[in-house]
Amino acid sequence: MRTLDEARTMCEKHIPGLYSALADIPLTELERPGNPGLELFRKFGGPGLVIPNAYGGRGVDPLDAVCVMRAVASVAPSLAVATTMHHFSVATLFTLADSLRAAGTEWAILEGIADQNLLVSSGFAEGRPGGGILSPTMTATPAERGYRVSGSKRPCSMAASMDLLSASAVVPGESEPVMLLIPAAAEGISTHPFWASAILAGAESDEVRLNDVFVDERLAVRATVDDSGAVDELQTVGFIWFELLICACYLGMASALVERVFRAGRASRETLSWLGIRLETAALLLESVARLLIEGRADNPALAQTMIARFAVQDAIGETAARALETLGGTAFVTDPDIAYLATASRCLAFHPPARQACGDSLAESLAGGTFRID
Repeated sequence: MRTLDEARTMCEKHIPGLYSALADIPLTELERPGNPGLELFRKFGGPGLVIPNAYGGRGVDPLDAVCVMRAVASVAPSLAVATTMHHFSVATLFTLADSLRAAGTEWAILEGIADQNLLVSSGFAEGRPGGGILSPTMTATPAERGYRVSGSKRPCSMAASMDLLSASAVVPGESEPVMLLIPAAAEGISTHPFWASAILAGAESDEVRLNDVFVDERLAVRATVDDSGAVDELQTVGFIWFELLICACYLGMASALVERVFRAGRASRETLSWLGIRLETAALLLESVARLLIEGRADNPALAQTMIARFAVQDAIGETAARALETLGGTAFVTDPDIAYLATASRCLAFHPPARQACGDSLAESLAGGTFRID
């Protein structure tokens, strides 16, 4: 399929060798816990993908990043979902490094991530039912030269392989959370089994617990929310990157399923056109979100546009996967386990934050001219 071929080419351009290495491994193996995906991602320099050249990274812009993630997800869904957490975390970090709030250590951290191929996981609160990313599950108690952090995050992708954990935490007695970057080897951090599903099990999405973990004040920054509920620029950039890349992952899974319909050679031209139109409509929506980041848009209207695109992409992926599965037929479903897996995994975008029911009223208010809020 042409558009997926183009995504593969883009992946090879920016992370040479990764796609072909992944494609040589059966999907069922890549989706198991303990699979080699994350180590291959390290080996071929994936952690530096979106880190700017100035910090030693590959400097891939959001448009190309969408293509790379789409290609990776088409052969390794769990790896794509897990590394989305890395990419949006470092994207937030380099936004911070360029801001006036930077404490002077972010440059060295980003260079270390790119140079040493470190993995950064996300300990934000998106896994809590009914809880948003601005509702931290951890507490940071002020201490001399830093904070003492306790709490847990479940699920937390790359729990077994992370080098650094990015997280938000409540500071007792204060209204604003603090954003933290925590070394995974810090004393008091432990991991525990959590993910029981076979779907996306390769993402290492288990529980990470923090018990009185010390975090240096230089690895902390306050995240603010104004009186209307709008998040500040730093948080907005992180949200947009996350929604862009996580949607690209599930678009890649659906694309792999549709490609199987094209290869089977039994579908009508009308069906192939319908599938292609739905997929590429989603891709065009993601391009529009990527351009917001390229243009430096990190305001509330940009965040609202991002969420509109996200839910439209989610619907397009669901409809496309359902029709592709029907077109491939029952025999393909029962004889090729990859088909059932991709059809199921591609629907999991709905489980990522924010839930449609949690922000539907806010989106309606934004469309009427008000402020979009993430609760």
